[in-house]
Amino acid sequence: MTRSKIGALLLVLGVCGAICAPVAAQPYPSQPVKVISDSSPGSAPDVILRVVGEGLTQHWGQQVVVINQPGASGSRAARAAAAATPDGYNLFMAVSSAFVTLKGTAPGIPIELPGDLIPISLIAENPMFMVASPQLGAKSLGALIDLARQKPGEISYAVSGRGRLSHLTGELLQRRTGIKLLMVPYSSGGPAQAISDLAGGRVHILIEGGSALIGSMQSGFLDSIAVATDSRLAEFPNLPSAAETVPGFRSVAWMAMMAPTGSPDDIMRKVNEDLRVVLSKPDIRSKLAVIGSYTRPMSAADTAKYIQAEQQTWGVILEDLAQTKP
Repeated sequence: MTRSKIGALLLVLGVCGAICAPVAAQPYPSQPVKVISDSSPGSAPDVILRVVGEGLTQHWGQQVVVINQPGASGSRAARAAAAATPDGYNLFMAVSSAFVTLKGTAPGIPIELPGDLIPISLIAENPMFMVASPQLGAKSLGALIDLARQKPGEISYAVSGRGRLSHLTGELLQRRTGIKLLMVPYSSGGPAQAISDLAGGRVHILIEGGSALIGSMQSGFLDSIAVATDSRLAEFPNLPSAAETVPGFRSVAWMAMMAPTGSPDDIMRKVNEDLRVVLSKPDIRSKLAVIGSYTRPMSAADTAKYIQAEQQTWGVILEDLAQTKP
């Protein structure tokens, strides 16, 4: 074969190779990433998601688009997330109430793992705070417990709804201490109405997340009793943890990033790694701490174990509540 023919053949092979070679995979993400949420715009979980989403947007150079789909106790968003294309560009910000709640609250709720969704990482924890009406005269959790023992069933505690974490926290406190409280649900009006009634002495205690209570606590408007964590929070060094009075007592709401089952493993690992970077940034941590939320990234496997442990912790109480008429 002559040199000219060899050259022509190599040229043809080169062109064919260029055409037939597989297109190199584009680095993730190469387009905007959607995150479905069951929270309403402006709610505490929505604020947390948008702070984290902005951090990811800056880290990725691609926009994180929040898709709010509230309704049906979280099942609407969960169904939409499970049915989304599992390509890594459809994620789901799950809140604890979708996993830890009364069965039958809504179709597909509570969510079980494994199932239609796979965990990527825990995002943040939101501990429950306990505050009391100044008219009650209980300035500590120990004093509250002593008073409740003297007046079984007479001290009321306001919660955001039957079967919600605020309610479960009160139930757990009663079981761990042997006291009897009167639960008052605020399904409408929410924490704002409960705080007003607390100030007026119409209810005695309120159990709720920090985003709803921190302002009133810092102003001294209410008596701060405890935060349901293992140890004191750096932002509230003078507020005792519930575990100081009731060893091992802990109650936190939480948020986790998830994706539809079948999403690419390599992309899921990258999202986990990038979340760890973003959630470790001081500005992100401080923005969330202001509203009583504390970042806690972890591996996908540890996130699954965490959620399953939470479901087991609250399962007995939830089963009892399901058998009790509201």
